[in-house]
Amino acid sequence: MTARERLADARLYLVCDARPRAFLDAALRGGADIVQLRDKTLGDDDLVEAARTFRAAADAHGALFVLNDRPDLVAASDADGVHVGQDDATPAAARAHLGPDRIVGRSTHAPAQADAADADSDVDYLAVGPVHATPTKPGRPAAGLEYVAYAARTVAKPWFAIGGLDAHTLPAAVEHGARRAVVVRAITEAEDAERAAAQLRELLGVSVGATQP
Repeated sequence: MTARERLADARLYLVCDARPRAFLDAALRGGADIVQLRDKTLGDDDLVEAARTFRAAADAHGALFVLNDRPDLVAASDADGVHVGQDDATPAAARAHLGPDRIVGRSTHAPAQADAADADSDVDYLAVGPVHATPTKPGRPAAGLEYVAYAARTVAKPWFAIGGLDAHTLPAAVEHGARRAVVVRAITEAEDAERAAAQLRELLGVSVGATQP
């Protein structure tokens, strides 16, 4: 399958810092379809080194591996794509590094940004949020559930609700139209990463190993 074909089927997206292979395997067994390496503490060489573990784990489980905010290191990291925020490289600049076949994700925080990303030919998927305020993005105000509902009504591309989502808060996002979700602490801080991922995937309405209708 191509990266875009896998993206179309993806439901649960894990973002984390550099992690051991055992943790990544557990999250992917539990049902994460995409894993993103986001580690601002690492220099370029260490980031590429950490990416090798992510690449190997993703390959072992048929998942996608995305690098955060570093389109210039995607090739060296052998990532399937890159995710860029509103203050990062533009999707066009990211695409120039990646070429036509890798995927580009875009963070959005308001309807106008969602509309722009949905219309941008260089963007393959959107992150919609933060649904709730989260310490992973300090100072970023919550976009709320109404923004999730807006995306459900209007966005044609694959999109993932993001921001403070866990087993307690995800059901409300699903009620407002979310069918995909990005999580961080809901898995990284769980005692059992595999079980946490499986629970989140079930809340999204799909069992482990199933694809989106």
